[in-house]
Amino acid sequence: MATPTQPVADQKRELLRHVLATVAYRGSKALRGAPEEFASFRASETTRTPAKILAHLGDLMDWALSMARGKEEWHDSTPLAWDEEVRRFFAATSALDTYLGSTEPLAVTTERLFQGAMADSLSHIGQIAMLRRIAGNAIKAENYSRAEIVAGRVGAEQTSPKQEFD
Repeated sequence: MATPTQPVADQKRELLRHVLATVAYRGSKALRGAPEEFASFRASETTRTPAKILAHLGDLMDWALSMARGKEEWHDSTPLAWDEEVRRFFAATSALDTYLGSTEPLAVTTERLFQGAMADSLSHIGQIAMLRRIAGNAIKAENYSRAEIVAGRVGAEQTSPKQEFD
C-alpha cells in the first residue's frame, strides 16, 4: 500500500495496481458461474456478445502492458472458448500487474493507463454484469467499498463478498 513518504510516482503506480485488482475482483464476480451458453448471448442485433466483450477485456490488458513497456500495440482478438477467454483475461491482468509491481520504468503516465485500458475495462465488466441480468443469470449486487481488494490479487480467485444484496 502506498505511504505518504513514497514518491508521488510510486504512489500513483500503487494506486494503478489497486485499480487493476479492482478490475480483477469485479471481473471475477461478473464471470464466475456464467452458464456456457452465456458466451453467445445477444441482447439485441447490435450488441456484442459476452465472449466478444471478454476478448476485448483481454486485449485491453495486453494493450496496457504494451504501453507500459513502451511498445504500444493493439490486437483485436477473435474470442476463444469462454473458459479459455476467462483464463486469458486473468493471465493478461496478472502480466500487467507483475510489470506494474516491478521496478521497470513506465513508458507512459499512470494517468494514461488509467484513462484508457483501466477505465474501459471497468465499463466492459459492467456490460457483462448487465448482460448476465438480461440473460436471466444475474449476479448479486455488492457494496464494493467494503470488498477486500488488495493490489497484486489479480486472478480469478478472490475473497468472498463482505456485503451482497439483491
